[in-house]
Amino acid sequence: MPVVLRMTFSPEPVLRILDGMVHESVGSDMQRASRHRAFLAGHLLAGLLALLAPTLFLAVAGRPQPETAVAFLWLLAPLPIAAFLSRTGRLEAAHLLSSGAFAGFLAYLAVLTGGILSPVLIWLAVVPAEAALSGSRRITIAGSALAALALLAVAAIDFLGPIHVPILPDRALAITVLGGAILYAGGLALRIQRIHARAEKKAREGAGRYRLLADNATDLITRHGVSGDVEFASPAARAIVGCASADLMGDGLFNRVHVADRPKFLQALSEADRTGKAVSAEFRLRRGDLASRPEFIWLEMRCRPAIDPADAGRTLVAVTRDVTVRKEYEAAFEDARAEAEQASHAKGQFLANMSHELRTPLNAIIGFSDMLQQDMAGKFDAARKREYARLIHASGEHLLEVVNSILDMSKIEAGRFEVARESFALGPVVDASLEMVSHQASVRSLTLVRDVQADLPEIVADRRACRQILVNLLSNAVKFTEAGGRVSVVVRLERNHFVIEVSDNGIGISAADLPRIGTPFLQADANYDRRYEGTGLGLSVVKGLVALHGGSLSITSVLGRGTTVSIRLPAGVVAIDRAPVDRIQVRERKIA
Repeated sequence: MPVVLRMTFSPEPVLRILDGMVHESVGSDMQRASRHRAFLAGHLLAGLLALLAPTLFLAVAGRPQPETAVAFLWLLAPLPIAAFLSRTGRLEAAHLLSSGAFAGFLAYLAVLTGGILSPVLIWLAVVPAEAALSGSRRITIAGSALAALALLAVAAIDFLGPIHVPILPDRALAITVLGGAILYAGGLALRIQRIHARAEKKAREGAGRYRLLADNATDLITRHGVSGDVEFASPAARAIVGCASADLMGDGLFNRVHVADRPKFLQALSEADRTGKAVSAEFRLRRGDLASRPEFIWLEMRCRPAIDPADAGRTLVAVTRDVTVRKEYEAAFEDARAEAEQASHAKGQFLANMSHELRTPLNAIIGFSDMLQQDMAGKFDAARKREYARLIHASGEHLLEVVNSILDMSKIEAGRFEVARESFALGPVVDASLEMVSHQASVRSLTLVRDVQADLPEIVADRRACRQILVNLLSNAVKFTEAGGRVSVVVRLERNHFVIEVSDNGIGISAADLPRIGTPFLQADANYDRRYEGTGLGLSVVKGLVALHGGSLSITSVLGRGTTVSIRLPAGVVAIDRAPVDRIQVRERKIA
C-alpha cells in the first residue's frame, strides 16, 4: 500500500520572527505594529530573493563583470534597511531610505543600459508610490524628489560623455537587473495590495460592527440631512414607530410628528447643526399605519452633528427612544401632587371651618351654663331658664352633628362604614327626613314639597344611610334658600334605578365652583366671613354613601336660581363595596 506524504506550511514561525523584529516602541499599537510588520516582510523577502540572483546568474551567464556585481550588491539594500527599522522603529526614515536605495538602483541600471534613453527610467515612477506607503505626505514628496534627482543624475552623466557598456554581458545584465526591478516592483505592488486589503477589511469590520449596533439597538437611530430629512433609519423603527425603516426616509418621520410639536422637532435639529452641540427634544409621534386611527406616543430625541466618513460631509445623527411610560408616570405624579395640594388646601379649609363651627356652639354652651350656674339667687324666671337650656341643647346637637359628620366621612374613606342591607320603603324615610328639617324650614318660611311615586317598590339598602342622605341634602337645600323659597324632594323608579331629586330655588352655585362641590371640608363660599354656616362635609358624606351603594350623584345649578341634586340607587340587591372611596374619582365620575 503506497504511503502518501502530505506537507503543510504554517505561517506561524514566520509571523513570530516578524513580531520579534518589530521595535518595542510600537508593540502596544496594533495598527502601527501591523505597518512595521508589512514593511519588514516585504524588504526581507526582496533581500532573500536578491541573495538567490547571483546563483542564477552564474548558472546562466557565468562569472559576472564588476558592473553586474555592483548591481547585485545594490539589490541587497532592503536587508540593512529592514535591520534599521527593527533597531530604531523609525518607519518614515526607513521608507525614505528604501525610496533612495530604489531610485539609486534604477539610476545605476539606466547608466549601464543606455543612459537617458534607457527603458529602465520608467520605473522611477514607482519610487513615489513606495514612499506613499509610509502614510506621510512629507515622505511622499521626498520620494518624488529622489526620483527626480535620479533622473537628473542619469541625464547629467549621459550629457558628459558616452557611457561604456560591456558587449557580451549586456543582455544578461539587462535581464538580471530588469528582473530585479520587476521583483522589487512586484513586492511593492503586493505591499500596496495588502495595505488596501487590510484597510478594506477594517472598513468592512467597522461598518459591520456599526451595522450590528444599529440593527440591535432598542433606540431608533437616524441620520438627517441639513434640511432635516431622514437619510438612514435603523430597524428599531418597527418596534418604536410601528412601521418599516423605509417609511421614515425623507420627510416620513417629520410627517408623523404631532403638528403642535413640529416646530420643537425642527428647532432641535437646527440648533444642533448651528451650535455643533448635542440637543434634546421631546415630542409626540404618530405610531402605526397612517391610515388607521391616530395613536400618539412620546419620544425623546438626542441629536448631534457628525462627519460622514463616506464623503466627509456634515450630517446629523439622532438617537430617539420611547418615553411614553415616563410621561405617564410624570402625569400621574403631577396628578398626585395636585391631589395632595388640594387635600392640604381642604385641610386648611377644614381648620378654618372647624374653628368657627366648634367655637360658636361651645361659647353658647359654656356661656349659658355659666349663667345658670351663677343663678344662685334665682333671679332668672322659669321661661328664661328654659330658653337657656334649649340653646344649650341646640348647641350640643350642632356639635354632635359636626362630630358625627367627621366620623362618618372618616369611616367612608377608610372603608370601615358598616352598611346593613335591608328591604324597606322609601316613602316613610322621606317623610321622616322632611320632619327633621321642618322646624328649620318653618323658621325661614320655606315651602316643603313631597313627590313620591305611588306604588313604589321597596329598596334593598341601608335604611340609616338613606335617611342620612336625605337629611343632609334637605338641610343643605333649606340652609341655602332665602326666606319664602321652595324646597322639594322627588322619588321615582326609572329603569331599574331609584331616582331621588332634591331641588331648591336658592342662591345656586357658580359654574366655577360646581366641580369643587362635594370635596370634604370645602364650601363654595369658604371665606371666614361667609354668610352660611357649615363644615362642607354634608355632600361629601352623601357622595360616599351613594358610592357604597353602587349609585351615582349629579348636581345641576344656576347661580341665583337654585340647585338640583340627583341620586340614582340601583333597585334590588346590590353588592356593597367596602373599599376606601377615592374622593377625586367619585367627584369626576358623579358630578355633572
